[in-house]
Amino acid sequence: MAESFLCGLIGARIQGSRSPALHQAEARAQGLALTYKLIDLDVLGVGVEALPRLLDDAMREGYCGLNITFPCKQAVMPLLQGVSEEARAIGAVNTIVIAAGKRTGYNTDGPGWAWGFRRALPDADLARVVLLGAGGAGSACADAVLRLGARELVIVDREPARAGDLARRMNAIHGHRCSPAAEIEAALRGASGLIHATPTGMTGMPGMPLQASLLSPRLWVSDIVYVPLETELLKAARRAGCRIMDGGQMNVGQALGGFRLFTGRDADPARMDAHFRSL
Repeated sequence: MAESFLCGLIGARIQGSRSPALHQAEARAQGLALTYKLIDLDVLGVGVEALPRLLDDAMREGYCGLNITFPCKQAVMPLLQGVSEEARAIGAVNTIVIAAGKRTGYNTDGPGWAWGFRRALPDADLARVVLLGAGGAGSACADAVLRLGARELVIVDREPARAGDLARRMNAIHGHRCSPAAEIEAALRGASGLIHATPTGMTGMPGMPLQASLLSPRLWVSDIVYVPLETELLKAARRAGCRIMDGGQMNVGQALGGFRLFTGRDADPARMDAHFRSL
């Protein structure tokens, strides 16, 4: 009889998530029986205040793990019995392992982004990187690019206080390499790369997070949005001659980490990436 696993995703507006298909297809390829359910706050008509009940329900129903997404990545942290060092540094949890009556939080967003970055842009210049967006995903990307050796990271957010807070947290962990900036135009002067970590450009939120005229061939551009896979930003970046990394790279990298945490087995990266792109 195949080893079985019950997993899920908690978040809002998650009906388009690729996670169920990715995890279930990889499990089948490895001879495992894995069920992956969507626990959509919008469908249930609840908000983050329902997290304690939803987590208790998952434990009672025998879940081995959960992925966590917007708007729950930070709100879930006080409800866990343990949090990994990386998740604590990022300030957000996107994966929970349930075992022995305990809930332990991890963050595979940062390692997932780094996996995709090394794959898509292996020799990219990390002299001066600009990060647009200082939320949960932006925090993960900030930690990851600094671990990869970025010499300077400039953080821009529509809420300047949030950019400043993230810069201070990253400096405390990685040394003084981060600074906030109020305007994206000034931040991009002399930059070697751009990471876009806001929802702008995703299905239902079309548009560009910056003016296309700010893009130039000297920049590499990484967009974390993956629905659609080719955003308006990436189209503009390609026209400008930039090297690009689409959001699918991070999504697959994140799923690789989640699958390992849920099942204790390594997923096949090429197989999972091919399946993602077939979707």
